[in-house]
Amino acid sequence: MSYADQLFIKNCKDILENGVWDTDHEVRPVWEDGTPAHTIKKFGIVNRYDLTKEFPVITLRRTYFKSAVDELLWIWQKKSNNVHDLKSHIWDSWADETGSIGKAYGYQLAKYHQVDTLLKTLKENPQSRRMVVSMWNVEDLPEMALQPCAFLTMWDVSADNRLNCMLVQRSGDMGLGIPFNMAQYAALVCMIAQVSGLRPGLFTHVINNAHIYENHVEALKTQLARRNEAYPAPRLRLNPEIKDFYDFKPEDIVLENYQHLGKLPMKVSV
Repeated sequence: MSYADQLFIKNCKDILENGVWDTDHEVRPVWEDGTPAHTIKKFGIVNRYDLTKEFPVITLRRTYFKSAVDELLWIWQKKSNNVHDLKSHIWDSWADETGSIGKAYGYQLAKYHQVDTLLKTLKENPQSRRMVVSMWNVEDLPEMALQPCAFLTMWDVSADNRLNCMLVQRSGDMGLGIPFNMAQYAALVCMIAQVSGLRPGLFTHVINNAHIYENHVEALKTQLARRNEAYPAPRLRLNPEIKDFYDFKPEDIVLENYQHLGKLPMKVSV
């Protein structure tokens, strides 16, 4: 069992046993048929992963790592807000007739040159305490199809030249979103470390509202029951020839020996 599996089980059990249901309130998300998508939630979950020990991805259920990387490059490298630049269709329901999701995600990174500023600071002033990348722009929130969930990263370089990152996520569903975001941002830390002449360090994932959708409860209970069948963590392999962040392609970011317990169907709310 991977360490990510262990934390995932702990988090899900905590939410199911001690969380609060929102069934007595109106909620924004709905299912495809228009019925409300209610959740059970916990506030302020914090998970920390040491990337020197293993790469965090769950094996209790398949994480679609290629799609996670595709979305990561769409936001951080292409700095796009148009779904036509994505290979997957995970954002299609949020896009307008032109494919735009408004002034969200990649748009904010491009608007303020935030990725370039981070890369420059890591090379020129790695002890800076101002390495912050934020997609939460209050002025532009009304013009976003979806206000960003994983919206803030803060970066730090330790004394032994390891790159640490804290990801702050305002909202995350344990069934689909959290395993996806965890793996993609851990990969991002490794990628930025490589092109900055650093080594990956600690990845801290802060989830403000960690929740489980009512329609995901049984599938997650199935995952928790599989704990004795889980596999060790895979290894992330990056193309060592890549020295410029913008040169990374999906085939340069690979999970080696990723064994998992297969798919578990879960509906996606909108």
